[in-house]
Formats: sequence, structure tokens, C-alpha cells
Amino acid sequence: MDDGAGGAEAFAGVVLGVERSVCGRRWRLRNGDARLGEAIAERLGVPEIVGRLLAQRGIDLDHAPGFLAPRLRDQLPDPSHLRGMDVAVGRLVRAVHDGETIGVFGDYDVDGATSAALLTRYFAATGTRTRVYVPDRLREGYGPNTAALLSLRDEGVRVVVTVDCGTTAHLPLADAAEAGLEVIVIDHHVAEPLLPRAVAVVNPNRLDESSPHGALAAVGVAFLLAVAVNRELRRAGWYDAARTEPDLLQWLDLVALGTVCDVVPLAGVNRALVAQGTKVARRRDNPGLAALAAVAGIGEPIDTYHLGFVLGPRVNAGGRVGGADLGARLLATDDPAVAAELAARLDAYNRERREIEARTLEAAIGLVEGSPQSPVLVFAAAENWHPGVIGIVAARLKERYERPACVVALADGIGRGSGRSVAGLPLGPAVIAARQAGLLINGGGHAMAAGFTVAAEKLAALESFLIERLGDGIGNEPLVPELRVDGMLSIAAAQGELIDHIARLAPFGAANPEPRFVFPGVRVLYAEAVGTSHLRCTLADPLDNVRLRGIAFRAAGTPLGQFLAETRGVAIHLAGHLRRDSWRGGDAVQVAIEDAAPAVAG
Repeated sequence: MDDGAGGAEAFAGVVLGVERSVCGRRWRLRNGDARLGEAIAERLGVPEIVGRLLAQRGIDLDHAPGFLAPRLRDQLPDPSHLRGMDVAVGRLVRAVHDGETIGVFGDYDVDGATSAALLTRYFAATGTRTRVYVPDRLREGYGPNTAALLSLRDEGVRVVVTVDCGTTAHLPLADAAEAGLEVIVIDHHVAEPLLPRAVAVVNPNRLDESSPHGALAAVGVAFLLAVAVNRELRRAGWYDAARTEPDLLQWLDLVALGTVCDVVPLAGVNRALVAQGTKVARRRDNPGLAALAAVAGIGEPIDTYHLGFVLGPRVNAGGRVGGADLGARLLATDDPAVAAELAARLDAYNRERREIEARTLEAAIGLVEGSPQSPVLVFAAAENWHPGVIGIVAARLKERYERPACVVALADGIGRGSGRSVAGLPLGPAVIAARQAGLLINGGGHAMAAGFTVAAEKLAALESFLIERLGDGIGNEPLVPELRVDGMLSIAAAQGELIDHIARLAPFGAANPEPRFVFPGVRVLYAEAVGTSHLRCTLADPLDNVRLRGIAFRAAGTPLGQFLAETRGVAIHLAGHLRRDSWRGGDAVQVAIEDAAPAVAG
């Protein structure tokens, strides 16, 4: 099929009969209503493939126009619709007027780092000092702790804003209140009926909240806070000839980075924030992002791939294996020299993180595939795993097995766990319920991700509890990794014009995956190693002898890389994403190869 992409009628169920690919995955077609796709294409006047891809992503006729052209002015809600927002704004406006130093207590992941950097930059623009504190992952764990909060008070801070944390920090926030420290919680993690003692808890996922924007990342909530504070300062006459009102849109690059990396759905306001924020990121006005892009070797315009898979992991690396506050410091600095130094450190930490992650993932897969697993939850725990990479490993397991996954690093009788989930099976509430049932030392999260601390002797009980809580929504299928594809393409259809059509669906991310296609019956004419671990190929269609470049990233020494190198001239099936070939320029295209399988006849 060479008209763009194959529909469901072309290959229902298992794609091309691939039950187990070279990477051990079953190929499945992404579900979609073909007639809806045709209707979208006809009404909007877009190519059929665009309508088809929209239908496969659950976009209907009414929402398709806004999806293809997301505008922030149409999507950004009034911040005051969130409970506690106006109270939080009143206290922070008073702090700005009185010249107080505002404490910002962040998390060590990208969402936390971008939230902290955003508020630091905003308050600096109003002439207000901030003091940022990010807890150490190993020594302090996640979220506010009493010692850290009291240390901020001892420095003279009287009001603290927690970002991406704080919703379940009952004891530390009570201790802070008793000590005279006022705390404002800006968060998005799932809440309990009882909220912590604070000036305000601004969280679209409060149980008493009616906001339709529960999918916001913490940095999105922080941006709404900045919008609301700025509006109130403007009304109060804070800005004048000597004090210029800041343009908040200049910091949407931070909002886009945090939103993409927290893997929240890129729909509605999130989609608009990321679409506009990516445009800002391409200007590279933020010295920290510019320095990080430089050390990562990003020469082309920044997109969501770079945010999620190139820049984000480097920001995260400080909190995982290095200094917890490095990411926030990098994104908040205006000094290019400082930015360059911090970016180099984070890049080095990221290389270390990748090595640790690879070893841990290999061990975790061995445990999972060597022991019985529930059809609803992948669960792996072991001694001597680095707590800084268990979240990434959980994400890899979730992707591999298409179901929720929890990974636990054990040490001295205590397990530090991290989990990632799939749509329709909210993990955060299950972890909170486990804590309320006495199975956890602490824990929390949101629908798609959670973290927890558990005593080793309660591991089995925790696994059983989570399985029961999540239910059997996936069904009793064997634990086989799956690769979802959007259609089939011939090599002749892989043209720049098609990539332009696909780009209409960007930005890509959670709830809007980048389209993935299968190229059936192609042949590898040439394969060579490039860079440190990549494999570049020349592909050909035996029917019309059209050729296409292919690149398999980090495939050297893997089953995929060996298969591509050893099957030259033999008909095979390939799966991957179409991309511009930045090395060749112009209208050249290539396929980023993710998987392959032998082309078995009939």
C-alpha cells in the first residue's frame, strides 16, 4: 500500500503475522475508525492520512480543528478557577510588595526543576528574591521534609512555595506551620481527602476540585500561578516606568520541557502550552537550555523528541546520580559561563546514568521474564539497584509489556520504588491506598506515575494489593511486549511531503504518539556503524528498486543491529518513524528503525 498508510482493512489484528519480532514484540495495529478518519479529512480539507491518524488517536470531528491548530488564547484557563489559587496569589503579592524572600521547594525531576526555574525567573523579574531548595534523592527522598523547611525558616524565609510536591506532606507541613513558616503547595499529584496544613493547596487533582485540567503537569500549574500573580500585581500598580512587566510567554520553553518530560497527555491546554513552548525553545533564549542543546549536539530545530529524549534526561541526571539542584540551577541562570559548566556536568552525569540504567534494565527484564507475573502489573525488586534509575526502568518495562510496572531498589531492609502506568489504570491512587492501608512508609503520585517507600517484608503484600486494586482491566493475556503501529508504507511513499502531513499532528507525546509505520518486504542493501552505537542502512523495495535511508539508534550489539547487519539482500519487515535526514538536508527522508522481523512467506 503506497497511498500513505494502510488502514485496518489491510491487516487486522497482528500486523503481517509478526507475533515475535527481532526485539521480541508482537506488532499490533493502533485502533481507529476509518470512516471517522475519512470524515475528518473531508471536512477539514486535509490529506486522508491526517484524518486517519487523528481518528487513531481518538480525535473526533469537533476537536480536530483545535488539535491541528492549538492556540493558547483558546485553551489557557483563568487561574482563579483552581481552588486555593486566589489565596496563594494574595500571600505572594504581599511578599513581593514587602520585599520578602520567597522559598521555592522543588522536586528533583524535570517537572520539578522547570517549575522551580520558572518561578525563580518570574519573581526575579518582579524584583523579588527567591531561595530554591531541592532535596537529595538518596538522603532526603521525595518532597518536603521538616529539617529542610526549618532550615529555610532559619535563613529568614517566611513563605515557601512547593512545586511538584507537597500534597501528601502532612507532617512536614504541620511542623513548618508550628514554626511560623507559611507554605503554599503547587502540585498535580493525586490528593487524599485530608489536605496538609498550608496557606493554600493549588492542585487540579484535589478531590474537592472541579477543574477539567487535572492532566496539567506541575509546571503548568506553576505557570498559571505566575499568570495570576502577575495579573494581581498589574492591578495593584506594581509595574511602572521603572519596573517593566515581564512577558510570561518567554518562559513557555520551560513549561514545554516539564510537560513533555512528565509524560502527561498532550491534549487541550497541555498541547497548546507545548506547541507554543517549543517555538520559544527553538529561539534558545534560555542560556541553560542553549548550553544543554550544545553539549547534546542538537543542530536542528528543537522539537518534542529533543525535549523528552535529549534535553530532559540530562536535566534529570543531576537528581538521579549527581546534584539534585543542578537542573533547576541550570534552567534559572542567565550567565552563559555558569550554564556551560552546569550543562557539561549534567551531560557527564547522564552518561553515567545510562550505564547504570542499562545494567538495571537487563536485570529487571531477566527477573520479570523468569518469574510468574500478573497480567495487570509488572513488578520487579532486587538488592543493589540504584534508586536514581528505577523510574526510568519502570517506564521501559511499561513500554515493553504495555501494562503498569513497578521497580523497587532494596537496601538495608527498605525498598525505594517507582511505578509507571498506562492509560485507564491509574497507579497513583492505588499507591496512596496502599499507604493508607499501612503497607507503605510513604508514597503518592498521579495516574501515570507513582513513587513509594516500603519495608522489605511487605513487598509481597504490596504487590498483591496493587494487583487487586488495579483489577484485571488488561485481561489474561500472556506477558508479551507489543509494538503499536499506525499503518503500512512502501518505500516509494516515504517522501518529504508525507512527513509534512504527519507534522500537522505535532507536538507528539503522551496520548499523541509519533506515527509509526511498517515497511513490508524491504531489503537491506548496505549497513554500517556510525557514531558510538548507531547503525545506518540503505533500504530498497524489490518491486520498484526505490531506495531509502534508515538509521537504527543505539542498535550496535543488540539483536536488532545484528539482524540488520546479517540479513542484507533478504526480504524483511521494518517498523519505525519517518524523519528528515538532517545529514543530507533538503527534502531527504529516512526511517528511524525501531524493530524488524523476517518476511515469512504466506
